[in-house]
Amino acid sequence: MQTLCNQSFLSPSKFFIVVCAFRMELDLEKLVESGKLSAKGAEQLEKLKPGTFCLHKSWGFGRVTEWNLLLNQIVIDFAGKKSHPMQIQYAADNLTPLAVEHFLARKANDLLSIKKLAGEDPVAVVRNILDSLGGQATVGQISGWEPTKKSLRASGAFSVAAKKTEPIELRREGVSHTDELVAAFNKARQPKEQIAALEQIIKSHQQFKDPEKQLQPIVAPIENAAARNQKMHPELAFELIIARDDLLERVSQLHTTHIGLTLSKLILDEEKRLMLILPKLPAAKEKRVLQALPTVLGPRWTERALQLMQGSHARMIAQIARVFSEVGQDAEVKAMLERSIREHSATSEMLVWLCNERERWRALINPELLGAILAALEREQHNVTGRSSRLHRALVEDRQLVGDMFANGDIGVARDTMRRLQVSPLFDELTKRSLLARIVKVYPELESMITGAEI
Repeated sequence: MQTLCNQSFLSPSKFFIVVCAFRMELDLEKLVESGKLSAKGAEQLEKLKPGTFCLHKSWGFGRVTEWNLLLNQIVIDFAGKKSHPMQIQYAADNLTPLAVEHFLARKANDLLSIKKLAGEDPVAVVRNILDSLGGQATVGQISGWEPTKKSLRASGAFSVAAKKTEPIELRREGVSHTDELVAAFNKARQPKEQIAALEQIIKSHQQFKDPEKQLQPIVAPIENAAARNQKMHPELAFELIIARDDLLERVSQLHTTHIGLTLSKLILDEEKRLMLILPKLPAAKEKRVLQALPTVLGPRWTERALQLMQGSHARMIAQIARVFSEVGQDAEVKAMLERSIREHSATSEMLVWLCNERERWRALINPELLGAILAALEREQHNVTGRSSRLHRALVEDRQLVGDMFANGDIGVARDTMRRLQVSPLFDELTKRSLLARIVKVYPELESMITGAEI
């Protein structure tokens, strides 16, 4: 049996710890009596004895390693500040003691056990983190978040927000994730909120054990909101109906309550306003509407789609061209582009798209295209202020574009184009010389036009 005389700090007995603790308390009392430490500070230091973990607002997590009350100091090991001394009153005012069950303390004491638990029961680890942080934490505070998200939602003990910027919260009472989703939809008052809640329901539709009972009641509010918003906010009506269709497609037990309120009917009703509506839709839903045009509009869909393509919405131009390709009608797009280039009526966004997609539309990449670009730049010269337009940047920054246009052109056309560039107010002198040099690279015999020997 060990005796008191051979005890040390490395192998303390219970008696030794009690004696040390008693002496610490006496020393704290003396410091309070001498005015070097407040009574409240002494109470706080009681929780910051050697071996205790703590937090500092600037230096973060640390461990108290030593008290040196003769110097009125305690010593803490922080991650970036080992053996850092602090005056006792400052320490009492600025350190937050951590309980042994705090996640950071558990991690520091037994990292292997925490790693094992994270593999076996990640929900328990997240619960411990939230308990340690006052019941809520952000996604950034929880590593390995994505694989755990579904388990947290399914447990019903956590409130998991759709946005990563919103906190995860620990509930006092468990609520099923599906009930939470329906409650979020019912709580939503604005169409955008309803759409967001509905999309979460669609993502988790397989979790609903009795979908007809749980989800059929929300179909009517979806359709009512769509009908109510069609006149003033048709884009919201489109979003709601597309989302409703997605829900009904995934959950076969559900049915519409508003016969006739379909995507096809919306397209027909709002055909003349599609130019304004489509840019306001998310890309995936815009694509759904465009893909429906051939079926809904019949033979006149090409005319309407080409009209939409001549708008100023870059994303829609690419989407419509893709739809034409899917139905094997690239020729209609090509004819429209040729006419627009020839008549100098092509919009800036159309021209940017064409330049970016020129590998596919090689026949249209010719000197005429540069003429159409210059005409478009002249039109928008008074509309774009402060910085160059997308079309301007596409022409100037794509150093292969001009060369591609003149690769199979006529030298006479090239000469005329160079003269037009030389007098154009669209570019500064340095940019002009750069563009001219790109033409000269194709036709070296025109170099004299830059040097001034030919006019």
